[in-house]
Amino acid sequence: MIKPYLTFALTLGLASSPSLKAVESAPLIPPSDIVAGPFTPTDDSLKQYVYPDWFRDAKFGIWAHWGPQAVPRQGDWYAKKLYQADQIDPKTGQDKGPSPDYKYHLAHYGHPSKFGYKDIIPLWKAEKWEPEKLMALYKKAGAKYFVSMGSHHDNFFLWDSKIHRWNSVNMGPKKDVVGIWQKAAQAQGLRFGVSEHLAASYNWFQSSHGADKTGPMAGVPYDGNDPQNQDLYHTKGDPKDNGWLTKNPEWHREWFNDVKELVDTYHPDLLYSDSGLPFEDVGRAMLANYYNGNIAAHGGKLEAIYNCKQSSEGKWVRDIERGVADGISPYPWQTDTSIGDWYYRTGQKYKSSGEIVRMLADIVSKNGNLLINVVQTPEGDLEPDILTILDEIAGWTAVNGEGIYATRPWKVYGEGPSTRSDQQEKGSFSGLKDVPNKPYTQSDFRFTTSKDGRVLYAFCFAAPTEDIRIVSLGENARLAERPVAAVELLGSAEKPVWKQEPAALVIGKPAGAAKVLALTYKITFKD
Repeated sequence: MIKPYLTFALTLGLASSPSLKAVESAPLIPPSDIVAGPFTPTDDSLKQYVYPDWFRDAKFGIWAHWGPQAVPRQGDWYAKKLYQADQIDPKTGQDKGPSPDYKYHLAHYGHPSKFGYKDIIPLWKAEKWEPEKLMALYKKAGAKYFVSMGSHHDNFFLWDSKIHRWNSVNMGPKKDVVGIWQKAAQAQGLRFGVSEHLAASYNWFQSSHGADKTGPMAGVPYDGNDPQNQDLYHTKGDPKDNGWLTKNPEWHREWFNDVKELVDTYHPDLLYSDSGLPFEDVGRAMLANYYNGNIAAHGGKLEAIYNCKQSSEGKWVRDIERGVADGISPYPWQTDTSIGDWYYRTGQKYKSSGEIVRMLADIVSKNGNLLINVVQTPEGDLEPDILTILDEIAGWTAVNGEGIYATRPWKVYGEGPSTRSDQQEKGSFSGLKDVPNKPYTQSDFRFTTSKDGRVLYAFCFAAPTEDIRIVSLGENARLAERPVAAVELLGSAEKPVWKQEPAALVIGKPAGAAKVLALTYKITFKD
Protein backbone atom coordinates (compact mmCIF):
# COMPACT_ATOMS: atom_id res chain seq x y z
CA MET A 1 0.00 0.00 0.00
CA ILE A 2 1.23 3.51 -0.81
CA LYS A 3 1.54 5.68 2.27
CA PRO A 4 -1.10 8.43 2.44
CA TYR A 5 1.58 11.11 2.47
CA LEU A 6 2.86 9.82 -0.90
CA THR A 7 -0.58 10.09 -2.42
CA PHE A 8 -0.70 13.66 -1.18
CA ALA A 9 2.78 14.37 -2.53
CA LEU A 10 2.09 12.81 -5.92
CA THR A 11 -0.98 14.99 -6.28
CA LEU A 12 1.27 18.02 -5.91
CA GLY A 13 3.97 16.50 -8.12
CA LEU A 14 6.40 16.47 -5.20
CA ALA A 15 7.28 12.82 -4.65
CA SER A 16 10.55 13.08 -6.54
CA SER A 17 11.59 16.43 -5.04
CA PRO A 18 10.97 17.00 -1.33
CA SER A 19 12.37 20.53 -1.43
CA LEU A 20 11.29 22.76 1.39
CA LYS A 21 9.92 25.51 -0.84
CA ALA A 22 7.72 23.16 -2.81
CA VAL A 23 5.85 21.94 0.25
CA GLU A 24 5.42 25.23 2.07
CA SER A 25 1.73 25.22 1.17
CA ALA A 26 1.10 21.75 2.62
CA PRO A 27 -2.02 21.86 4.83
CA LEU A 28 -1.96 21.31 8.56
CA ILE A 29 -3.65 18.26 10.05
CA PRO A 30 -7.41 18.62 9.45
CA PRO A 31 -9.70 18.15 12.48
CA SER A 32 -11.20 15.07 10.85
CA ASP A 33 -7.85 13.27 11.33
CA ILE A 34 -7.97 13.77 15.09
CA VAL A 35 -10.07 11.50 17.31
CA ALA A 36 -12.95 13.56 18.71
CA GLY A 37 -12.59 14.60 22.33
CA PRO A 38 -11.79 17.47 24.70
CA PHE A 39 -8.25 18.09 23.43
CA THR A 40 -7.46 20.26 20.43
CA PRO A 41 -4.04 21.06 18.91
CA THR A 42 -3.34 24.16 21.00
CA ASP A 43 -1.18 24.78 24.05
CA ASP A 44 -4.15 26.14 25.98
CA SER A 45 -6.12 22.97 25.32
CA LEU A 46 -3.21 20.68 26.19
CA LYS A 47 -2.78 22.47 29.53
CA GLN A 48 -6.03 20.88 30.75
CA TYR A 49 -4.05 17.62 30.98
CA VAL A 50 -4.09 15.94 34.42
CA TYR A 51 -1.37 13.44 35.33
CA PRO A 52 -2.91 10.00 35.93
CA ASP A 53 -2.28 8.42 39.32
CA TRP A 54 -0.99 5.17 37.83
CA PHE A 55 2.13 6.87 36.52
CA ARG A 56 2.74 8.94 39.63
CA ASP A 57 2.54 5.76 41.71
CA ALA A 58 4.45 3.44 39.33
CA LYS A 59 7.93 5.03 39.60
CA PHE A 60 9.80 2.24 37.76
CA GLY A 61 9.49 1.02 34.18
CA ILE A 62 11.48 -1.27 31.91
CA TRP A 63 12.07 -0.61 28.22
CA ALA A 64 12.89 -3.01 25.37
CA HIS A 65 15.04 -0.83 23.10
CA TRP A 66 15.33 -3.71 20.65
CA GLY A 67 15.17 -4.37 16.92
CA PRO A 68 17.21 -5.25 13.80
CA GLN A 69 20.07 -2.92 14.78
CA ALA A 70 21.01 -5.45 17.48
CA VAL A 71 21.98 -8.02 14.83
CA PRO A 72 25.61 -6.89 14.22
CA ARG A 73 26.21 -6.69 18.00
CA GLN A 74 27.83 -3.26 17.62
CA GLY A 75 25.56 -1.13 19.82
CA ASP A 76 23.50 1.96 19.02
CA TRP A 77 22.94 3.71 15.67
CA TYR A 78 24.30 0.93 13.49
CA ALA A 79 21.83 1.66 10.67
CA LYS A 80 23.30 5.15 10.31
CA LYS A 81 26.94 4.51 11.10
CA LEU A 82 27.38 1.67 8.61
CA TYR A 83 27.17 4.37 5.89
CA GLN A 84 29.74 6.68 7.47
CA ALA A 85 32.83 6.11 5.35
CA ASP A 86 34.02 9.50 6.58
CA GLN A 87 33.11 11.23 9.82
CA ILE A 88 33.30 15.01 9.81
CA ASP A 89 34.01 16.62 13.16
CA PRO A 90 31.22 19.23 13.60
CA LYS A 91 33.54 21.56 15.52
CA THR A 92 36.67 21.43 13.38
CA GLY A 93 35.31 20.25 10.03
CA GLN A 94 38.10 17.68 9.85
CA ASP A 95 37.55 14.20 8.44
CA LYS A 96 38.06 11.65 11.23
CA GLY A 97 37.97 8.71 8.85
CA PRO A 98 35.48 5.84 8.60
CA SER A 99 33.33 4.89 11.58
CA PRO A 100 34.05 1.59 13.33
CA ASP A 101 30.62 0.41 12.20
CA TYR A 102 31.45 1.13 8.55
CA LYS A 103 34.66 -0.87 8.86
CA TYR A 104 32.85 -3.68 10.65
CA HIS A 105 30.17 -3.74 7.97
CA LEU A 106 32.72 -3.98 5.16
CA ALA A 107 34.48 -6.84 6.91
CA HIS A 108 31.38 -8.84 7.78
CA TYR A 109 28.70 -7.99 5.21
CA GLY A 110 30.28 -6.17 2.29
CA HIS A 111 29.99 -2.71 0.80
CA PRO A 112 26.82 -0.71 1.67
CA SER A 113 26.13 -0.05 -2.01
CA LYS A 114 25.33 -3.76 -2.31
CA PHE A 115 24.55 -4.96 1.21
CA GLY A 116 22.98 -2.24 3.31
CA TYR A 117 20.70 -1.95 6.31
CA LYS A 118 17.76 -3.37 4.35
CA ASP A 119 19.74 -6.62 4.18
CA ILE A 120 20.37 -6.65 7.95
CA ILE A 121 16.63 -6.66 8.66
CA PRO A 122 15.96 -10.25 7.43
CA LEU A 123 18.77 -11.48 9.72
CA TRP A 124 16.79 -10.43 12.80
CA LYS A 125 14.85 -13.59 13.73
CA ALA A 126 14.27 -13.12 17.50
CA GLU A 127 14.33 -16.91 17.79
CA LYS A 128 14.98 -16.96 21.56
CA TRP A 129 12.43 -14.30 22.46
CA GLU A 130 10.10 -15.41 25.26
CA PRO A 131 8.01 -12.31 26.04
CA GLU A 132 5.86 -13.92 28.73
CA LYS A 133 8.91 -15.19 30.61
CA LEU A 134 10.69 -11.83 30.33
CA MET A 135 7.64 -9.88 31.47
CA ALA A 136 7.29 -12.05 34.57
CA LEU A 137 10.95 -11.36 35.30
CA TYR A 138 10.47 -7.61 34.88
CA LYS A 139 7.45 -7.62 37.17
CA LYS A 140 9.44 -9.50 39.79
CA ALA A 141 12.20 -6.89 39.50
CA GLY A 142 9.66 -4.25 40.50
CA ALA A 143 8.67 -2.68 37.19
CA LYS A 144 5.15 -1.28 37.11
CA TYR A 145 5.15 -0.42 33.41
CA PHE A 146 6.82 -1.74 30.29
CA VAL A 147 7.71 0.11 27.09
CA SER A 148 8.26 -1.52 23.71
CA MET A 149 10.20 0.03 20.87
CA GLY A 150 7.71 1.04 18.19
CA SER A 151 10.27 2.19 15.64
CA HIS A 152 13.78 3.51 16.01
CA HIS A 153 15.41 6.01 13.64
CA ASP A 154 15.88 3.08 11.25
CA ASN A 155 12.23 3.50 10.14
CA PHE A 156 11.53 -0.19 10.71
CA PHE A 157 8.17 -0.67 12.43
CA LEU A 158 7.77 -3.31 15.15
CA TRP A 159 4.01 -3.30 14.74
CA ASP A 160 1.54 -4.71 12.23
CA SER A 161 1.46 -1.68 9.97
CA LYS A 162 -0.91 -1.34 7.04
CA ILE A 163 0.83 1.76 5.65
CA HIS A 164 4.51 0.75 5.78
CA ARG A 165 5.82 -2.53 4.36
CA TRP A 166 9.06 -2.42 6.37
CA ASN A 167 7.61 -3.94 9.53
CA SER A 168 8.21 -6.93 11.79
CA VAL A 169 5.12 -8.80 10.60
CA ASN A 170 6.28 -8.74 6.97
CA MET A 171 10.00 -9.14 7.63
CA GLY A 172 12.53 -10.34 10.19
CA PRO A 173 10.78 -12.28 12.98
CA LYS A 174 7.44 -11.95 11.15
CA LYS A 175 5.69 -11.18 14.41
CA ASP A 176 3.72 -8.22 15.75
CA VAL A 177 6.35 -7.35 18.33
CA VAL A 178 4.40 -4.43 19.83
CA GLY A 179 1.18 -6.43 20.03
CA ILE A 180 2.88 -9.45 21.61
CA TRP A 181 4.72 -7.30 24.17
CA GLN A 182 1.45 -5.53 25.01
CA LYS A 183 -0.39 -8.80 25.61
CA ALA A 184 2.43 -10.06 27.85
CA ALA A 185 2.54 -6.82 29.86
CA GLN A 186 -1.20 -6.73 30.39
CA ALA A 187 -1.18 -10.38 31.50
CA GLN A 188 1.23 -9.38 34.28
CA GLY A 189 -0.81 -6.33 35.25
CA LEU A 190 1.78 -3.87 33.94
CA ARG A 191 0.94 -0.68 32.10
CA PHE A 192 2.14 -0.68 28.50
CA GLY A 193 3.91 1.95 26.43
CA VAL A 194 5.59 2.38 23.05
CA SER A 195 8.45 4.59 21.90
CA GLU A 196 8.63 6.33 18.53
CA HIS A 197 11.89 7.71 17.18
CA LEU A 198 10.52 8.44 13.72
CA ALA A 199 10.52 12.22 13.84
CA ALA A 200 14.32 12.28 13.77
CA SER A 201 14.69 9.45 11.25
CA TYR A 202 14.36 11.64 8.14
CA ASN A 203 17.61 13.53 8.62
CA TRP A 204 19.27 10.75 10.64
CA PHE A 205 19.03 8.32 7.72
CA GLN A 206 20.43 10.68 5.08
CA SER A 207 23.81 8.95 5.46
CA SER A 208 22.32 6.07 3.44
CA HIS A 209 22.15 8.39 0.37
CA GLY A 210 25.90 9.04 0.29
CA ALA A 211 28.86 7.31 -1.33
CA ASP A 212 32.51 6.67 -0.54
CA LYS A 213 34.68 9.68 -1.38
CA THR A 214 37.86 7.66 -1.81
CA GLY A 215 38.93 4.08 -2.46
CA PRO A 216 37.82 1.47 -4.99
CA MET A 217 34.08 2.25 -4.50
CA ALA A 218 34.40 6.04 -4.63
CA GLY A 219 31.30 7.63 -6.05
CA VAL A 220 29.23 4.43 -6.07
CA PRO A 221 25.93 5.33 -4.34
CA TYR A 222 24.87 3.45 -1.22
CA ASP A 223 21.67 1.43 -1.37
CA GLY A 224 19.67 4.29 0.14
CA ASN A 225 19.74 5.95 -3.29
CA ASP A 226 17.84 3.10 -4.94
CA PRO A 227 14.23 4.31 -5.47
CA GLN A 228 12.98 0.83 -4.58
CA ASN A 229 14.36 1.24 -1.04
CA GLN A 230 13.38 4.82 -0.31
CA ASP A 231 10.25 3.97 1.62
CA LEU A 232 12.74 2.62 4.19
CA TYR A 233 15.57 5.15 3.87
CA HIS A 234 13.37 8.14 2.94
CA THR A 235 14.02 10.24 -0.13
CA LYS A 236 17.08 12.45 -0.29
CA GLY A 237 16.51 15.63 1.68
CA ASP A 238 17.53 19.23 1.29
CA PRO A 239 21.20 19.54 2.40
CA LYS A 240 20.29 22.63 4.42
CA ASP A 241 17.71 20.67 6.38
CA ASN A 242 20.17 19.04 8.77
CA GLY A 243 18.80 19.53 12.28
CA TRP A 244 17.64 16.75 14.58
CA LEU A 245 14.09 17.27 13.29
CA THR A 246 13.31 17.92 9.64
CA LYS A 247 11.67 21.14 8.46
CA ASN A 248 9.92 19.35 5.58
CA PRO A 249 6.11 19.55 5.97
CA GLU A 250 5.65 16.51 3.72
CA TRP A 251 7.60 14.43 6.21
CA HIS A 252 5.72 16.02 9.11
CA ARG A 253 2.50 14.69 7.62
CA GLU A 254 4.02 11.23 7.13
CA TRP A 255 5.14 11.17 10.75
CA PHE A 256 1.64 12.09 11.94
CA ASN A 257 0.11 9.26 9.92
CA ASP A 258 2.59 6.72 11.23
CA VAL A 259 2.18 7.65 14.90
CA LYS A 260 -1.59 7.87 14.50
CA GLU A 261 -1.68 4.31 13.18
CA LEU A 262 0.43 3.15 16.12
CA VAL A 263 -1.63 4.76 18.89
CA ASP A 264 -5.02 4.21 17.26
CA THR A 265 -4.25 0.51 16.87
CA TYR A 266 -2.78 -0.28 20.31
CA HIS A 267 -4.00 2.55 22.58
CA PRO A 268 -0.84 2.45 24.72
CA ASP A 269 -0.82 3.88 28.23
CA LEU A 270 2.44 5.69 27.40
CA LEU A 271 3.91 7.17 24.22
CA TYR A 272 7.54 8.31 24.08
CA SER A 273 9.06 10.61 21.43
CA ASP A 274 12.84 10.81 21.08
CA SER A 275 12.82 14.61 20.79
CA GLY A 276 10.89 17.59 21.98
CA LEU A 277 7.27 17.65 20.84
CA PRO A 278 7.87 17.33 17.08
CA PHE A 279 6.78 19.70 14.36
CA GLU A 280 4.82 22.35 16.28
CA ASP A 281 1.13 22.28 15.18
CA VAL A 282 1.51 18.81 13.69
CA GLY A 283 2.91 17.56 16.99
CA ARG A 284 0.10 19.19 18.92
CA ALA A 285 -2.37 17.48 16.57
CA MET A 286 -0.70 14.13 17.21
CA LEU A 287 -0.89 14.68 20.96
CA ALA A 288 -4.54 15.74 20.90
CA ASN A 289 -5.33 12.64 18.86
CA TYR A 290 -3.45 10.43 21.33
CA TYR A 291 -5.07 11.91 24.42
CA ASN A 292 -8.57 11.84 22.95
CA GLY A 293 -8.14 8.28 21.69
CA ASN A 294 -6.92 7.19 25.11
CA ILE A 295 -9.97 8.74 26.77
CA ALA A 296 -12.25 6.90 24.36
CA ALA A 297 -10.43 3.61 24.99
CA HIS A 298 -10.75 4.00 28.79
CA GLY A 299 -14.43 4.80 29.06
CA GLY A 300 -14.01 8.55 29.38
CA LYS A 301 -10.98 8.57 31.70
CA LEU A 302 -7.60 9.95 30.58
CA GLU A 303 -4.88 7.42 31.41
CA ALA A 304 -2.29 8.53 28.85
CA ILE A 305 1.30 9.54 29.47
CA TYR A 306 3.26 11.32 26.75
CA ASN A 307 7.06 11.61 27.15
CA CYS A 308 9.19 14.05 25.21
CA LYS A 309 12.43 15.91 25.86
CA GLN A 310 10.92 19.32 26.47
CA SER A 311 9.69 21.22 29.54
CA SER A 312 6.10 20.22 30.01
CA GLU A 313 4.29 23.15 31.68
CA GLY A 314 1.82 20.46 32.69
CA LYS A 315 1.02 19.27 29.14
CA TRP A 316 2.98 15.99 29.23
CA VAL A 317 5.78 14.24 31.15
CA ARG A 318 9.20 15.68 30.43
CA ASP A 319 11.82 13.03 29.74
CA ILE A 320 15.53 13.47 30.47
CA GLU A 321 17.76 11.03 28.58
CA ARG A 322 20.61 9.63 30.66
CA GLY A 323 20.18 12.41 33.20
CA VAL A 324 18.19 13.49 36.25
CA ALA A 325 16.48 16.65 37.45
CA ASP A 326 18.48 18.87 39.79
CA GLY A 327 15.71 19.18 42.35
CA ILE A 328 12.05 18.51 43.06
CA SER A 329 10.00 19.22 39.95
CA PRO A 330 6.47 20.58 40.34
CA TYR A 331 5.45 18.25 37.50
CA PRO A 332 6.05 14.50 37.26
CA TRP A 333 8.99 13.71 34.97
CA GLN A 334 11.03 10.72 33.82
CA THR A 335 14.64 9.65 33.34
CA ASP A 336 15.23 7.27 30.46
CA THR A 337 18.50 5.41 30.43
CA SER A 338 19.93 1.97 29.72
CA ILE A 339 21.49 -0.74 31.79
CA GLY A 340 24.24 -0.68 29.14
CA ASP A 341 24.36 0.44 25.51
CA TRP A 342 21.04 1.12 23.84
CA TYR A 343 21.39 -1.91 21.57
CA TYR A 344 23.28 -5.10 22.21
CA ARG A 345 27.04 -4.74 21.91
CA THR A 346 29.56 -7.49 22.46
CA GLY A 347 31.52 -7.04 25.68
CA GLN A 348 29.58 -4.06 27.00
CA LYS A 349 29.65 -3.14 30.68
CA TYR A 350 26.38 -2.96 32.58
CA LYS A 351 25.28 -0.77 35.46
CA SER A 352 25.31 -2.56 38.79
CA SER A 353 22.14 -3.24 40.75
CA GLY A 354 23.37 -0.81 43.41
CA GLU A 355 23.79 1.98 40.88
CA ILE A 356 20.28 1.36 39.57
CA VAL A 357 18.44 1.30 42.91
CA ARG A 358 20.26 4.41 44.15
CA MET A 359 19.45 6.16 40.90
CA LEU A 360 15.80 5.09 41.29
CA ALA A 361 15.61 6.49 44.83
CA ASP A 362 17.25 9.77 43.73
CA ILE A 363 14.80 10.19 40.85
CA VAL A 364 11.73 9.33 42.90
CA SER A 365 12.79 11.80 45.60
CA LYS A 366 12.52 14.54 42.95
CA ASN A 367 9.03 13.57 41.70
CA GLY A 368 10.36 11.46 38.83
CA ASN A 369 10.13 7.98 37.36
CA LEU A 370 12.92 5.76 36.05
CA LEU A 371 12.53 4.01 32.70
CA ILE A 372 15.52 1.74 32.08
CA ASN A 373 16.35 -0.25 28.97
CA VAL A 374 17.21 -3.89 29.61
CA VAL A 375 19.50 -4.91 26.77
CA GLN A 376 18.35 -7.96 24.82
CA THR A 377 20.51 -10.03 22.51
CA PRO A 378 19.52 -10.05 18.82
CA GLU A 379 17.95 -13.44 19.49
CA GLY A 380 15.76 -11.93 22.21
CA ASP A 381 17.10 -13.39 25.44
CA LEU A 382 19.17 -11.80 28.24
CA GLU A 383 22.79 -12.35 29.16
CA PRO A 384 23.56 -14.01 32.53
CA ASP A 385 24.99 -10.75 33.91
CA ILE A 386 21.68 -8.98 33.34
CA LEU A 387 19.71 -11.83 34.89
CA THR A 388 21.84 -11.46 38.03
CA ILE A 389 21.35 -7.68 38.12
CA LEU A 390 17.57 -8.03 37.73
CA ASP A 391 17.47 -10.65 40.48
CA GLU A 392 19.35 -8.33 42.85
CA ILE A 393 17.00 -5.44 42.02
CA ALA A 394 14.03 -7.74 42.65
CA GLY A 395 15.38 -8.56 46.09
CA TRP A 396 15.79 -4.88 46.92
CA THR A 397 12.38 -3.69 45.66
CA ALA A 398 10.60 -6.54 47.47
CA VAL A 399 11.92 -5.15 50.76
CA ASN A 400 12.24 -1.43 50.07
CA GLY A 401 9.51 -0.80 47.52
CA GLU A 402 7.29 0.61 50.25
CA GLY A 403 9.46 3.73 50.13
CA ILE A 404 9.34 3.94 46.33
CA TYR A 405 5.89 3.10 44.99
CA ALA A 406 2.91 5.41 45.53
CA THR A 407 5.10 7.92 47.40
CA ARG A 408 5.52 11.64 46.88
CA PRO A 409 8.43 14.09 47.30
CA TRP A 410 9.11 15.53 50.75
CA LYS A 411 10.04 19.14 51.47
CA VAL A 412 13.65 18.50 50.37
CA TYR A 413 14.75 15.67 48.13
CA GLY A 414 17.82 14.76 50.14
CA GLU A 415 20.92 15.81 51.97
CA GLY A 416 24.64 15.09 51.97
CA PRO A 417 27.64 15.85 49.74
CA SER A 418 25.96 14.55 46.58
CA THR A 419 23.24 17.19 46.82
CA ARG A 420 25.87 19.91 46.68
CA SER A 421 28.38 18.58 44.13
CA ASP A 422 27.28 15.81 41.78
CA GLN A 423 23.85 17.37 41.47
CA GLN A 424 25.41 20.43 39.87
CA GLU A 425 27.17 18.51 37.10
CA LYS A 426 25.43 18.63 33.75
CA GLY A 427 24.86 15.45 31.80
CA SER A 428 24.94 14.99 28.05
CA PHE A 429 21.24 15.57 27.42
CA SER A 430 20.52 18.82 29.28
CA GLY A 431 20.12 16.89 32.49
CA LEU A 432 22.37 15.64 35.23
CA LYS A 433 24.40 12.47 35.31
CA ASP A 434 22.30 9.41 36.05
CA VAL A 435 25.20 7.85 37.99
CA PRO A 436 27.46 10.09 40.10
CA ASN A 437 31.15 10.18 39.25
CA LYS A 438 32.29 9.45 42.79
CA PRO A 439 31.19 7.17 45.65
CA TYR A 440 28.37 8.14 47.95
CA THR A 441 28.92 8.53 51.70
CA GLN A 442 26.76 7.52 54.63
CA SER A 443 25.72 11.19 54.84
CA ASP A 444 24.00 10.98 51.44
CA PHE A 445 20.24 10.54 51.84
CA ARG A 446 17.19 10.76 49.61
CA PHE A 447 13.69 11.25 50.98
CA THR A 448 10.17 10.25 49.97
CA THR A 449 6.95 10.48 51.91
CA SER A 450 3.64 8.66 52.07
CA LYS A 451 0.72 10.43 50.44
CA ASP A 452 -0.77 11.31 53.83
CA GLY A 453 2.55 12.74 55.03
CA ARG A 454 2.65 10.59 58.15
CA VAL A 455 5.67 8.51 57.09
CA LEU A 456 9.04 9.61 55.75
CA TYR A 457 11.37 7.19 53.97
CA ALA A 458 15.08 7.99 54.16
CA PHE A 459 17.37 6.11 51.77
CA CYS A 460 20.98 5.90 52.96
CA PHE A 461 23.29 5.48 49.97
CA ALA A 462 26.39 4.01 51.66
CA ALA A 463 26.98 1.34 54.28
CA PRO A 464 27.38 3.18 57.61
CA THR A 465 30.62 2.79 59.52
CA GLU A 466 29.30 4.77 62.48
CA ASP A 467 26.07 6.27 63.78
CA ILE A 468 23.86 7.87 61.13
CA ARG A 469 22.91 11.53 61.34
CA ILE A 470 19.98 12.94 59.36
CA VAL A 471 20.33 16.70 59.64
CA SER A 472 17.00 17.45 57.92
CA LEU A 473 15.22 15.77 60.85
CA GLY A 474 17.01 17.66 63.59
CA GLU A 475 14.72 19.62 65.88
CA ASN A 476 16.28 22.88 64.73
CA ALA A 477 15.75 22.12 61.02
CA ARG A 478 11.98 22.68 61.41
CA LEU A 479 11.27 20.67 58.26
CA ALA A 480 9.18 18.03 60.03
CA GLU A 481 5.90 19.42 61.30
CA ARG A 482 5.73 16.81 64.10
CA PRO A 483 8.32 15.01 66.23
CA VAL A 484 9.57 11.57 65.24
CA ALA A 485 7.61 8.73 66.86
CA ALA A 486 9.33 5.62 65.49
CA VAL A 487 12.24 4.53 63.29
CA GLU A 488 12.39 1.19 61.45
CA LEU A 489 14.94 -0.28 59.07
CA LEU A 490 13.06 -1.99 56.26
CA GLY A 491 13.98 -5.64 55.84
CA SER A 492 15.60 -5.89 59.27
CA ALA A 493 14.36 -7.37 62.51
CA GLU A 494 16.76 -5.08 64.31
CA LYS A 495 15.17 -2.25 66.27
CA PRO A 496 17.27 0.85 65.61
CA VAL A 497 18.43 2.92 68.55
CA TRP A 498 17.64 6.54 67.76
CA LYS A 499 17.31 10.00 69.26
CA GLN A 500 16.00 13.24 67.77
CA GLU A 501 18.48 15.92 68.78
CA PRO A 502 18.48 19.65 67.94
CA ALA A 503 21.08 19.19 65.19
CA ALA A 504 20.02 15.83 63.71
CA LEU A 505 18.09 12.60 64.02
CA VAL A 506 20.80 10.20 65.23
CA ILE A 507 20.39 6.50 64.46
CA GLY A 508 22.73 3.83 65.74
CA LYS A 509 24.92 1.99 63.25
CA PRO A 510 22.99 -1.04 61.94
CA ALA A 511 24.44 -4.53 61.76
CA GLY A 512 24.97 -6.20 58.38
CA ALA A 513 24.46 -2.99 56.39
CA ALA A 514 27.46 -3.55 54.13
CA LYS A 515 25.54 -6.15 52.12
CA VAL A 516 22.57 -3.87 51.36
CA LEU A 517 22.36 -1.91 48.06
CA ALA A 518 20.74 1.05 49.83
CA LEU A 519 19.29 1.18 53.35
CA THR A 520 15.72 2.43 53.80
CA TYR A 521 14.63 3.91 57.10
CA LYS A 522 10.90 4.21 57.72
CA ILE A 523 10.35 7.20 59.99
CA THR A 524 6.89 7.71 61.47
CA PHE A 525 5.82 11.03 62.94
CA LYS A 526 3.65 11.55 66.00
CA ASP A 527 -0.01 12.28 65.39
